[in-house]
Formats: sequence, C-alpha cells, structure tokens
Amino acid sequence: MTGVCSAALPLNQEAKMITADSSADTRTRFDSQVSRPRAWFAFAMIFLLMMSDYVDRQIIVSLFPHLKQEWGLSDKQLGALVSVISVVVAVGSIPVALLADRFGRVKSIFVMATVWSLATISCMFARSYGQLFAARAVVGLGETGYGSVGAALINALFPKRLHATLLGAFFAASSVGAVLGVVLGGIIAEHWGWRAASGAVGFPGLVMALLFLLVPDYKNVIVKMKPAIKSADTKAYVFRMLSTLSRGKTMLLVCIAGSFQLIVVSTMWSWVPSYLNRYHGMSVATAAKYAGVLVLCGALGAVLWGGVADRLARRRGANKLLLLVGTTTATASLFIFAFAVSLPPAVQFPLILLGGFMMTCTVGVSVSAVLDVTHPGLRSTGGAVHAFAINLFGLAVGPFITGIMSDAWSLKTAMAVIPVAGFLSAFFYWRASRTYEADAAAVAADFEAVDA
Repeated sequence: MTGVCSAALPLNQEAKMITADSSADTRTRFDSQVSRPRAWFAFAMIFLLMMSDYVDRQIIVSLFPHLKQEWGLSDKQLGALVSVISVVVAVGSIPVALLADRFGRVKSIFVMATVWSLATISCMFARSYGQLFAARAVVGLGETGYGSVGAALINALFPKRLHATLLGAFFAASSVGAVLGVVLGGIIAEHWGWRAASGAVGFPGLVMALLFLLVPDYKNVIVKMKPAIKSADTKAYVFRMLSTLSRGKTMLLVCIAGSFQLIVVSTMWSWVPSYLNRYHGMSVATAAKYAGVLVLCGALGAVLWGGVADRLARRRGANKLLLLVGTTTATASLFIFAFAVSLPPAVQFPLILLGGFMMTCTVGVSVSAVLDVTHPGLRSTGGAVHAFAINLFGLAVGPFITGIMSDAWSLKTAMAVIPVAGFLSAFFYWRASRTYEADAAAVAADFEAVDA
C-alpha cells in the first residue's frame, strides 16, 4: 500500500495517524508479516550496502598523496573531495526520505545504490580536479537518504529492544566500509594507480543494488490531517508536516550534538592516513592499513556502545543519552592529548585507537533517540533530518576545516584542535537527556490514542 500524506489547514489541529503498521514502537515481536529469516536477510543487505556506501565515499582518502603529487592540490582541495559528498547528502536527505516514505524504501534504496556505484566508477575517467569533484558530488547524490531510509527499515522490521544495538551495527558498517575503502584504495593505487582503485570498488555496489530488490519493505503509514490543505498552499503544508514530524526539543538537540561529534569522526577518518604519512614517514599503503585499524576500532565501538545504551535504557530511556555525555567527553580528551603532546609512536597510536573506539559511540544511539521522538508515519523523514544535520554540519565540516587549518598552521595542530568539538557534543547530549522522556512519551501517546 502506498503512503498518502495530507496536511491540515488549521495549524493548531493535531495530526492523526489513521492506519497503523508494523513500525510501531509498541511491538515486542518481529513483524508478523515478515519472517525472522527474512528480517535478518534484510539487515544483512542493509549492512552490506552501508559498507559499499562508505567504501565509495572514503576510498578517496587513501588517494590524497597521489592526487597531491599529480595535480599539486592543496589540503583544502583534498578535504573538499570528502566534504562535497556530505554536503550533497545533507541537502537531498529530507526530500529523498519524503519520497521513500511515499513510494517505498526498497525501490528508493535500489536507485540510490545504482547511482552512487556508477558515479564511483566514473571517477576513474576524471582528467582534472573539477571533473573528479563533480563525480564525487554525484556519488553524494546517490548516497542521499540511504542512512535514514535504511535506519527506518531496521526500526520497522525489528523489536524496539534491539534498535540501538542494530542501528549501532548498521552504522558500524560505515566504519567497516571506510576501512575497506582506505585499505583497498591504498593497495590498488600503489600497484595500478588511483584511477584503477576508483573503478574497482564501484562494481560490487551494482550487484548489491540488484539483490536489495529481494528485501521486504514495510507497509506505509498514512498520515492525514483534516481538513485537507490545498495543494497550492505549499508553505502551510510544509509547516504542518514539520510540526507533525516530532515533539519538543529533543530532535533538534540530538542533531546538534551528533553534528559536533561527527566533526571529530570525519576528521580522523579523513586525515589520519595523511598524518601518518607526513609525520611518521609511512608509505601510502602502510598508513592506510594503520588507519584501517583505527576505523575498525570505531566499528567495534559503535556496536558495543549501542548495546550498552540499550541496556541502560531499559531502566530509564534518557540513560542512553547520558551515556553519550561521558563517551564524547572521553573521546575529546583522548584525541587532544594524543595529538597535542609530543609522544613516541608506540604511545601515541594506542591512544588514537582508544579514541577511535570511543568516537563512534553516538551513531546508533543518536538515530534511535531521534526515531523515538518522531511520528511513526514519518520515520524515514525523521532519520533524514538527523542525516541532514550530521552530514552538513558534521561530516562535511571536519575534513574541510581540518584542511584549512592544516594549510594555515600544520596538520598536527589541526588534529589537536578539532576534537574540542566533542565537549560541545557532550553538552548538547546532556540537554537532550532532560527533554527526551517527555517528548518520546508525547509521540507514544499520540500513536496509542489514534490506534485505539
């Protein structure tokens, strides 16, 4: 069944959901219309495509030394090749999620994966910085909305008690994909050139896109507001839809907090290979392998911290946000010490790895908190609002600002300054913990009232 959205003319009238489905948080079992094996098959495919997403996104990082040598690029230009994807993803995330909620998640993801894979393959034919930058932008266009739509599928197909854990695992796939992208890019580029590296990682995504058509979708929820608004009244429609999306301040606070932490994460993912190459004299391939270990630590951390958050939330929902206050503070402290103090490699690298284990603590927990305070009929859109924030104000900011700081001062100084953003992240997670329970309860009350 195709979802239908309409909006109310009186803006103070509450939205009413008139058709409930398996995405409701009140479920304690798997969706009765989707068997457990099919649900886990869906998760496996969602996980693998997230890996493909980040392989294609992060492979460029290991190619920085080659591009710098061939085209004489500045660090700002190199950072922009990473940031452009996040900017495009941010701009398109909400419109794409609205379309996915309207026409179906599985079909939308099939189209996304096909576009980003073809765009990655096209990078191998770039003959100038401008052409490569444009191809990277199209990669971002394909990846637009994937994180939020994939998260909405997981939220619908699995019981709430597994949400933070599985969402943590889902976003850990980005770390695994980033590792594969960096390591494979370094190895392939060293033997066959950077263009071959871009082409090699694009083709598996096309195969996974076709397989994704076998994934079960969930029924759309009809969100209807009476009386229906005139189609020409676009401003009132958008305003009413946004006011229906969530309750209270929690979504905004979590988006701000997650953005600050993703500045730190994206900086480490993008610049640690170059840091090891410049300051420890490692070859491109060796630096990529060391950086891969860092990102794998992040993948492990995302799953572990998601599991811890689920356990803590059983007693009190806000506990999962209070957990992030501590972990983001610890992340910032570890990275600042590791890069600001002159340490031998045998001491510095373990500290960086420990910081890497801590830094991805927010990825699954933040999304689960946002979905908890999002109207059940707009969960893809709620996830997209979060994706918009963390991509535009987090993932896009880190690599680019670090490049500017590196050109002005040094890469070492930039790596020591950027982690301060983690302290700001901790503050906003603390603020969100104070409003989360009331906002989640308001959404749940609306759903139960209409469902009854």
